[in-house]
Amino acid sequence: MDLELSGKTAFVSGSTQGIGYAIAEALLEEGASVVINGRDDDRVQAAVAALQVAVPDGSVSGIAADFADQEHVQGLLTALTEVDILVNNVGLFEVAPFAQVTDADWQRYFDVNVMSGVRLSRHLLPEMLAKGWGRILFIGSESGVNVPADMVHYGATKAAMLALGNGLAKLTRGTAVTVNTILGGPTYSDGVADAVAQLSEAQQVPPHALKEAIAAGNQTSLLQRFIEPAEIARLAAYLASPLSSATNGAAVRADGGVLTAML
Repeated sequence: MDLELSGKTAFVSGSTQGIGYAIAEALLEEGASVVINGRDDDRVQAAVAALQVAVPDGSVSGIAADFADQEHVQGLLTALTEVDILVNNVGLFEVAPFAQVTDADWQRYFDVNVMSGVRLSRHLLPEMLAKGWGRILFIGSESGVNVPADMVHYGATKAAMLALGNGLAKLTRGTAVTVNTILGGPTYSDGVADAVAQLSEAQQVPPHALKEAIAAGNQTSLLQRFIEPAEIARLAAYLASPLSSATNGAAVRADGGVLTAML
């Protein structure tokens, strides 16, 4: 299927690895020009080089910026012009007891997970509305609906992201601009893979066996395995395309059936 993305320009935050990288690759394969992002310039350039190998005919570049740093954010916003598709993917996550998460931790999580999308959308949405076409995607999580007890800080930011996407969509009424959120489920991203590798070494269990055991332990999962980043990316590419014109203000689930309530 041709997603009609040739000639479109996309910016994907937090895209040097994992879901963000997979989304960047999917958009490149569909003909969009893509600007990727990460905190470290060396990693950004390495990801650009890898994407150039993966999609030789693609147009890809990168901008290094840390969304926890105001100066970095301002520099990034200055550099971003004529973006048709904004994918708000950047995010922090970690398991931590609620009582041990400090005010500074909470602020950092909101700056990166929520305010990144606020600042990028505030910068790019008016231009999309003026041009008469655009796409804003938030890569959310089922944790924003079913907040985990061991990641309350993370779940709260994902809930805020869901609210942000819903509110911004109302600003696009009667236009060809859409704002949607993908509710992802447990995904085998690079960060999760690293955590599994560390656990497997500590527990002296083969990584693949531990991966399968963790997935099987999720009692509400219908998929009964980890989601692969490419599976999220395919949905993101569709929602970024002109073909998704009737989908706006939606929370689209790609959670593997983890959520048990209908949205």
